[in-house]
Amino acid sequence: MPDLLCENTSDRYSPQPDPAVWLGELKALHERLKPFFPSRDTWSRAGAYLVGLLSGVERKNAWQMAEEVGDANPYAFQHLLGRAKWDTDGVRDEVRRYVFEYLSDESGVFVLDETGFLKKGNQSVGVKRQYTGTAGRHRSACSWPTHRRKAQP
Repeated sequence: MPDLLCENTSDRYSPQPDPAVWLGELKALHERLKPFFPSRDTWSRAGAYLVGLLSGVERKNAWQMAEEVGDANPYAFQHLLGRAKWDTDGVRDEVRRYVFEYLSDESGVFVLDETGFLKKGNQSVGVKRQYTGTAGRHRSACSWPTHRRKAQP
């Protein structure tokens, strides 16, 4: 399994966890998701996809993530995301429970913010006219990273 820690994190204030602890937590989360996948192969592929998402790969596309986890091509990830049968709502709810268990705290709240970046032209992947809060109106935008912070009173 590849090194799961992102070396070039965009959030320089986030401490990097111990890799052994981090890998153990990832395996525990993956195990919790097992009931939502009807086949062992789909469940296994979802775990590999998690590893790819959380790896240090700069661009999170199917080809690069597949290479990161040792696959020769992205077909298995494409099948997982496009055609495989699994309980997406159940996975979402279980990940939410997991996050709440580990990040809930009486001293503050965990905030996730999707912020779109404005783009000019139409050459970048995903660029289209869409509403973005950074402009306060419909503009050409793409790249919707999720920023996370703990807000305290």
